[in-house]
Amino acid sequence: MRCSMFDEERKGFLSKPFVYLVTDRNNQRRDHFLATIVQAVQGGIKMVQLREKTASYEEFCEIGIAVRTLLKAKKIPLIINDRIDVALAIQADGVHLGQSDAHVNKARELLGEHTIIGLSLNTLEDIEKTKELPIDYVAASPVFSSRTKKDCGSPFGINSLKKLCALSPYPVVGIGGIHLDNVDEVMSCGTMGVAVVSAIFDATCPKTAAQHLVRRLEHYTIEKNSLLVEIEE
Repeated sequence: MRCSMFDEERKGFLSKPFVYLVTDRNNQRRDHFLATIVQAVQGGIKMVQLREKTASYEEFCEIGIAVRTLLKAKKIPLIINDRIDVALAIQADGVHLGQSDAHVNKARELLGEHTIIGLSLNTLEDIEKTKELPIDYVAASPVFSSRTKKDCGSPFGINSLKKLCALSPYPVVGIGGIHLDNVDEVMSCGTMGVAVVSAIFDATCPKTAAQHLVRRLEHYTIEKNSLLVEIEE
């Protein structure tokens, strides 16, 4: 796989608070779907994961190329959910894998060292299996109950999320049921960022929704242990 345009920025980008958009096309017209992504980028999100659970390989690649074209000019990384073959075909900037997806070592071998690789964790115990894996971040999935994460078992909740952040050698991203009213709870656990779906795609104005989340994360900083703590005002 070719070297990504984000090679030099990858580690820096993952080392400060960020909002991560996970897509939910859900039978939307393509123009509306793409417009939502553009608005989210305008609102300040820093990474996009293209999630297409039912699309064929050809359809996934087609929509992937369209999204990648939109993001390239803004230097926003495009992450492909599950499908290493699609990531390779469209030269995406990374892939996000679940516990039952292709093994991360194989993904790293195929995609190269400069590609972003994320891994979902469905239980606190999953972190023990990730030690020394060639990944860039882990996602606690889901943190709260969510319509887009119905197949992931019981939610982590705040207490388990705090424990995960303390144990993880990788940056932790929270996903599942996260919105403006509970994002502070998630960030104060020590997460590096939040991944959102409905908070953007169900918003009346995706740009404004993204801006509000991004501004909320500006109240957090990084300690030497790379965990996020709220700044005392």
